[in-house]
Amino acid sequence: MMEKMIFGRYIPGDSILHRLDPRAKLLFVFGFICIVFLANNLYTYGLLLLFVGIIILLSKMNIKFLINGLKPVLYLVIFTFFLQLFFNKEGEIILSVGVINIYEEGLRQGIFISMRFMLLVFVTSLLTLTTTPITLTDGLESILHPLNKVRFPVHELALMMSISLRFIPTLMDETDKIMKAQMARGVEFSSGPIKERVKAIIPLLIPLFVSSFKRAEELATAMEARGYRGGEGRTKYRILEWKIRDTAAVGSLIVLVVLLILFRS
Repeated sequence: MMEKMIFGRYIPGDSILHRLDPRAKLLFVFGFICIVFLANNLYTYGLLLLFVGIIILLSKMNIKFLINGLKPVLYLVIFTFFLQLFFNKEGEIILSVGVINIYEEGLRQGIFISMRFMLLVFVTSLLTLTTTPITLTDGLESILHPLNKVRFPVHELALMMSISLRFIPTLMDETDKIMKAQMARGVEFSSGPIKERVKAIIPLLIPLFVSSFKRAEELATAMEARGYRGGEGRTKYRILEWKIRDTAAVGSLIVLVVLLILFRS
């Protein structure tokens, strides 16, 4: 499963989303994260589903590929749904089985919160799938550039976020390799008592941490060897250009906000 995770990976392509300015994509994602909380009924959530569906079509990503890559997150979404279903006691009882009572508001909130979670995961995943880490760094640094006036380390923050995103799939691949090596030695990760499974994770974490520190040291050495001294005085090889399609992408959020407000109950 680890090798199928797509969060943090970049998939080359020639879709409209791939060609958008990274600043437009970042502003779009930040705006969507705020807008998604305006939905509060079936009509507004249906509108959000349609909106995200159009984005997926424009990205030319296979929906099955996205779902398979986000399976670990799907388990968390399902857990969130059942958490609301069993512990939310508002509204009328719609089902009673023994000591378990399912309330109307619990079912409603479980569905809505799960949908909201999935929509956010899909949109943020498309950001990394259609944007290279370097381009994402340039876009984030450009957006936060005004903070340089108050001596905020914008370049360093953007670089750290870029490196973090870049190494997520690398660490997942490393984890998968270690798991397979441990399984070849007889370690069971998917069967047996929970206590034994927890114990089996320890031999997995130690080599993973050692490998991570080793990669960090190698990266720091490589950056020093290439003369990296921070963002001050650095020039840009890639010049970002804001185009009409970028304005249209950000402007679509305004249309979405208007529609959500109209359809809110």
